[in-house]
Amino acid sequence: MLKQWVLVVAAVVFLLLFVISLVPFFVNAESFRPTIESQLSSALGRQVTVGSLTFSIMAGSLDAEDISIADDPNYSAVPFIQAKKLNVGVEIFPIVFSHSMHITKLNIDTPSIQLIQNANGKWNFSSLGGSNQAATTQQHGSMTDLVVEELKITNGSAMVSSIPQTDRPFEYTEVNITVKDFSFQKSFPFELLAKLPGDGTLKLSGDAGPISQTDASKSPFQATLQLKNFDPVASGVIDKSKGIKMQNDVDAQLKSDGTTVSSTGKIKASQLQLVPRGSPSQDPVDIDYNISDNLETRKGTLADVAVHAGSAAVHATGSFQFTPQAIMLDVHLAAPNLPIDQLERLLPVVGIHLPAGSSLQGGTITANINVTGPATTATLAGPVEIDNTKLAGFDLGSKIQGLNPFGGTSGGTEIQVLKANVNSSPDGARITDIYGNLPQIGSATGEGTVSPTSSINFNLTATLNSSNAVGAVANTAVNAVGGLVGSFLHPGAKPKPASSHGIPLTITGTATNPTIKANIGAMLR
Repeated sequence: MLKQWVLVVAAVVFLLLFVISLVPFFVNAESFRPTIESQLSSALGRQVTVGSLTFSIMAGSLDAEDISIADDPNYSAVPFIQAKKLNVGVEIFPIVFSHSMHITKLNIDTPSIQLIQNANGKWNFSSLGGSNQAATTQQHGSMTDLVVEELKITNGSAMVSSIPQTDRPFEYTEVNITVKDFSFQKSFPFELLAKLPGDGTLKLSGDAGPISQTDASKSPFQATLQLKNFDPVASGVIDKSKGIKMQNDVDAQLKSDGTTVSSTGKIKASQLQLVPRGSPSQDPVDIDYNISDNLETRKGTLADVAVHAGSAAVHATGSFQFTPQAIMLDVHLAAPNLPIDQLERLLPVVGIHLPAGSSLQGGTITANINVTGPATTATLAGPVEIDNTKLAGFDLGSKIQGLNPFGGTSGGTEIQVLKANVNSSPDGARITDIYGNLPQIGSATGEGTVSPTSSINFNLTATLNSSNAVGAVANTAVNAVGGLVGSFLHPGAKPKPASSHGIPLTITGTATNPTIKANIGAMLR
């Protein structure tokens, strides 16, 4: 009895295998090409063409040698996506018995994708599946007809550009996208992996949908973003000539309701430099942020961006606006009474350098800076004040040429207060309303400039402090010289202390190697 059942089963298996072997002869894969093209074209709202098809009964798939998805004609005549191979997973029995096709999987192998944004912020994929293709949809069926259990893009490349072109195109390589249970009508999970220029990597995973019928770029989504070793200069996002450098690791959460995109996250920026005359940070800089962007107005809000340096943090709030030319900033930076030795390592990042071999010890810094203009060429303007610190390793008294025979400041310079108004841009910096009180020496007022090449040119008027040795000796000498010259020029005139007029000082060279001169002659004229 058992033997008979074995023979029956063997016969059934043989018959099934025989039928399967005959399927390719009576299933013409090419006959399904119009159906595939029609379903995909109607769902995407773009003309889709596929090459010759082959049918694999064992794999349950149709393979196309070529695929092309047309771009929006308002953007480009080059296909939006083109690939050498398309694998379409299908249900076998509907094909064999009713010659109908139910797509279960789509895998686009090694595609080339172009993403283009116009001057109004619209993307070339905005119209995918959109209502502007209503006529095509009515002819071939609704876009909701397409439901795919798994959609994949494997080893693709994507070129991101703009019209009119304002920056160098940005290219993603090794692009791999996996979407489960894809539908235009409901939310679906996805994962995107890609390699960025300069050895950076991107991972974006979450849920998206349903797809907006009016603008696919405004479909709701929520996702987790991870960027590793992202270099915006190597990627072409920031032009090298701007003098900005950084390499970022980003961990962020993104969410969009179709109108507003919000993001919170953390950035670890290595080798950070924000101005041409700056120098890269020696240690990574941690940044926490909370921002949002309105997709309609293209205006964003910085709820808070906190730049950390040790236990201190500089906070930025304000807004930004996307324009065809640049991202425009209107941002306020606040550093309220922060420990200066914590922030000292950030000073070179924004082009502020101390004399070689010196450092700031103790004290606080307070700054209220407005950042306005294009993001890569912004102007920073506002008051800065330093209180109760010491410039260790820099003997200011001995550096003043014309006064240095009168002594030094014991290897460091005490600063009770130093304040000024700063206006800095890529064209240089202008420092006005300078007031400094250095108890060991005296006080000074004036103004000056810093060039894009870091050359400095300051003109100050100093009043030396007679209550300390340096100032007393210097004042005595200056007054003696002034008395002799004054008696010669104006015999009989009542002498006045020359030092009461203040001593003109010029500071030139660079901040790291300044040359300080006292112009006694000018004081006596």
